[in-house]
Amino acid sequence: MRHVLTRRGFLAASAAMAATTTLPHLAFALDTPLSLTAVTRVIDVGGRAATVMGLTNGTGKQGLILDPGQRFRVELTNALQEQTIIHWHGQIPPNVQDGVPNLPMPLLKPGEMRSYDYAPAPGTYWMHSHVPVQEMGLLAAPLIVRRPEDLTADRQEVVMFLHDFSHRPAAEVLAEITQGAAHHDMATMEAAAQNLSGMSGMDHSGMAMPGRMAGMAGMAGAGEMAMDLNDFDFDAYLANDRTLADPEVIAVERRGRILLRVMNAAAATSFWIDTGGVTARLVAVDGHAVEPIAGTRFGLAMAQRLDLELDLPDAGAFPILALREGARERTGLILATAGAKVRRIEDLGQTESGAFDLDLAQEASLRAARLDGVPLLAPRPVDRSHTIMLGGAMQPYLWTINGQTWGNHTPITARTGERVHLTFHNMSMMGHPMHLHGHVFQVVNINGRSLDGAIRDTLYVPPMSMVTVALDAGEAARWMLHCHHMPHLSTGMMTEFAVTA
Repeated sequence: MRHVLTRRGFLAASAAMAATTTLPHLAFALDTPLSLTAVTRVIDVGGRAATVMGLTNGTGKQGLILDPGQRFRVELTNALQEQTIIHWHGQIPPNVQDGVPNLPMPLLKPGEMRSYDYAPAPGTYWMHSHVPVQEMGLLAAPLIVRRPEDLTADRQEVVMFLHDFSHRPAAEVLAEITQGAAHHDMATMEAAAQNLSGMSGMDHSGMAMPGRMAGMAGMAGAGEMAMDLNDFDFDAYLANDRTLADPEVIAVERRGRILLRVMNAAAATSFWIDTGGVTARLVAVDGHAVEPIAGTRFGLAMAQRLDLELDLPDAGAFPILALREGARERTGLILATAGAKVRRIEDLGQTESGAFDLDLAQEASLRAARLDGVPLLAPRPVDRSHTIMLGGAMQPYLWTINGQTWGNHTPITARTGERVHLTFHNMSMMGHPMHLHGHVFQVVNINGRSLDGAIRDTLYVPPMSMVTVALDAGEAARWMLHCHHMPHLSTGMMTEFAVTA
């Protein structure tokens, strides 16, 4: 098939993405390994130099972009002074290449190189250390695998890679949180109400919040538990390594179409993405297409991704903001046409953003796109079902799966080829972004309501909620299933999905 590269398609492969990622040189042979290096680097945060980690490609930029049909053939070198290992989040490599410490491969020693080679899934992904304290130290980067239509579409691609950041050492921050000394930001009835009102255009019928959702407030009465949104007040929130004091300004065309790839690489923060006066279309989540939904505010939990299409007006500067859940802090970038005046945007908004998707209205609105009219996960009888209880508390700071922590866990089992239903039942008062390695799944039931929901690899389960996903068990191996909130993971909120032949 012959593909024509349009002008905006060419821009998508060039300057607009250079701030965070750079394409491998187009002259490279497809079988030539790409270089990726775990490094320390220095960025400016609030006028202060900060030494962080990163994943640089052969040009010295962060991350990787693969063209359609290109294999993930990568040579990863550890240039850090400590051991590390990288997980290709949302991808489905052979288990031996999955990137979990000692399951089955050991961490890379300083100076060691390891080769990877597999056929990647197309879409918006990312890669990160599977050592929690290193991910908190920004050892993460975008991983984008283009589809053929991405090269021919008349649109410009932009990456928005989000972090939470502290000037203190990540190990010190993690210790403070997990030892229960961190400030805890309690949700209020007002925050929850703001969240619900933001979804007022959606059909909430049949979606009454179960259990004690009405009591999940900072002013909860006697005997009631209060929801906790944020474990820690970070020093800054970053979009492409920058704050709003010095945001990335991306040159765009008048009346241009933008594909905004948003990745939440934060360790412990959910965000709302606010496109302001420009209506966006949500066209994919976690790398998988959904039936388009129009709006100006969309949320994503830790490790989740959103693909948003925007049709820009004639001219101007268009801020795209990421609002910290339940708080005033924000970060973002600015799309600007030639000659547009770019105004200063404060790091703090006028009002708190509200809690993220407490009633799962956003998740319930998503429908997986069909390929030529055929669902991506074909209907079939369920061979095996598991209920997975999510628990934990702030005092003592301990988070569990089925009442157990990693190392004392009971594996969740399946056989290769089985259709499996996993029902996540969150009985704790924090939300949990649950990530399954080696598989993708479809959301098929939310609080008792069946649906043909989105295809995902990371599912946000708010307090007192039940969500069921369907999947087909893959390679016979031990695959990790864990919360992607790093302090929760570090205290043991991980188990394994053990698939046998």
